[in-house]
Amino acid sequence: MNVFFTILVALIIIASILLIAVVLLQSGKDGGLATNFTSANQTLGVRQTATFLEKATWYLVAFILVVSIVTVFVGRGSTTKGGNDAVSTEILNQAEPADDAAAEFPVAQENPEEAAE
Repeated sequence: MNVFFTILVALIIIASILLIAVVLLQSGKDGGLATNFTSANQTLGVRQTATFLEKATWYLVAFILVVSIVTVFVGRGSTTKGGNDAVSTEILNQAEPADDAAAEFPVAQENPEEAAE
C-alpha cells in the first residue's frame, strides 16, 4: 500500500473519533454531556460552547468528506492499470490442460461382454 494512502486513512479515523466526541458533547433535549462541564460553560458561556461545538461538527464532517474523496483517487493511483492481468493469465494457464495431461485421462473402454466374445 501507498504510504500517503495509509496516512489519509489514519486521518479519517482520527477525525471520525473526534466527530463522535464532539457530537456527544453537544446538548440535546436533556442537555447532553456539555452540561457536565460547568467550569467551561462559565468561562466561555453556554452559547459560545454550543456554537463552537456546532462549527467543529461541520468542519470535521467537511474534512472527512474531502479526505475520503482524495483517498479514493490516491488508492486508484496506487494500483497499476491492468495489475490483475498477471493473475488472470495465471488462472487461465492453470485452467487449460497441457497436451501431456490430456493423455492421462482414462480412455473409453469397450463393453466387457463384447470383448469376451
